[in-house]
Amino acid sequence: MHLSISGPLGIEDGEIILFSDYDHDGPMWSGTGPREARRQVVFKAPFSVPPSVRVWLTMVDISNEGNVQMDVQAEAVNAQGFAAVFRRWSDTRIARVRVGWQAIGAQEHSDNWQVD
Repeated sequence: MHLSISGPLGIEDGEIILFSDYDHDGPMWSGTGPREARRQVVFKAPFSVPPSVRVWLTMVDISNEGNVQMDVQAEAVNAQGFAAVFRRWSDTRIARVRVGWQAIGAQEHSDNWQVD
């Protein structure tokens, strides 16, 4: 993705627990086949346009009894937020996932004023 910004640059980041399925035998831990966990992230201050968003794994608690097949990404990015999405498939058993994220883009600033 190419990011071209004119005006003030905004950077926001954070970290969230996407799910914790071990204690209650949730679908990421007990199910088989494709599974998805999705969590909406709302920016503290909206961007002027949809920013560039990156997500990455900061913690994975995973069973060693099968294959490790997983994917994490940002989807439905808009000026107000995005969805952090984690997918797994086959026999992968995952107890918990924490993801980090960072958004970079143009943001309004109180010092930005327009001259007519």
